[in-house]
Amino acid sequence: MALNRVHGLATHHFHPNPKQKETHLQIPRRPLLACLATLGILATTSVFAQQVAYPHRPIELVVPYQAGGGADVMARAYATAVAKFLPQSVVVVNKAGAAGVIGWTDVINAKPDGYKVALTTVEITFLQYLGLAKFNHESLIPIAKLNADPAVVVVRADAPYNTIEEFLVASRSPGANVRVGNAGQGSMWHLAAAALADKGRTKFNYIPYAGGAPAILSLLGGHIDAVIASSPEVAPNVLGGKLKALGVMSEKRIKGFENVPTLRERNIDLVLGTWRGLAVPKGTPPEVVNVLMAATAKAMQEPSLREVMEKQYFTTDTYEDAATFRASMARESTSIKAIASKIDMSN
Repeated sequence: MALNRVHGLATHHFHPNPKQKETHLQIPRRPLLACLATLGILATTSVFAQQVAYPHRPIELVVPYQAGGGADVMARAYATAVAKFLPQSVVVVNKAGAAGVIGWTDVINAKPDGYKVALTTVEITFLQYLGLAKFNHESLIPIAKLNADPAVVVVRADAPYNTIEEFLVASRSPGANVRVGNAGQGSMWHLAAAALADKGRTKFNYIPYAGGAPAILSLLGGHIDAVIASSPEVAPNVLGGKLKALGVMSEKRIKGFENVPTLRERNIDLVLGTWRGLAVPKGTPPEVVNVLMAATAKAMQEPSLREVMEKQYFTTDTYEDAATFRASMARESTSIKAIASKIDMSN
């Protein structure tokens, strides 16, 4: 080793052994590799957790109608039951308006991560035919159909007509102006009333509301003459003697309405109703969809949910899995198109 002085500073000249690496460039390998491995594991674990740890926060279930209607009641009963099969709660949020368009648009445009689920009803299969929506049932991924219920024609208990025939005759009287409430312009109950008017060779004055519940309240208050809504929505007031059921739009008589004839019994060939289902935005990961499908299938067999449904007069035997539900919506969309084409949206 030689020693030089440059400008008064001592410097060392090294003559390293070519077989020996310079010590100041050496980095301890084992600690470095261990550190990198740990970081890699953490990163992988984080990605994995994001992919499979669903749900890790509450799920929002969007009901596109006001609280108190059939869709809302079904959604809340389901949310309570499914909590047993998910690590997070399901929170019901009502986003009413435009026959479901506002709520469904919100879900369709949401981030497809499974944290915003739509409560769907039959309207989603035909709103496009009425020019009310640019989407349809294929704009969402179906999870399951929860149940289905027929439409019922109801009037106040003190109404002057006791049969569907008397109601239709009264509506044909000059200047009758029979006001029939529904869950919104373009809703299934609007469509059902229009179909009844067509079959009964008459006209109604259609009064839209933000859901079935406010329409029924308006009927009870004497502001309208009739409402067509689902059996669970009208059952409490029919059984309580405040409303009178004139006919059911079903294939056969239903539980709780055993004394009410079907329209077919009265030679009016009309079978219509609604259903409540679940769907998520397109692009939702399959593993997330599978979690929701599995939890929903279990929830629908939960005795507490079935008890609530029976007490509220919901059908308990109309559940459909995703594949069956998708096929039935396609069939309904085609069959309802003919009825929807006859609706005058200006009334």
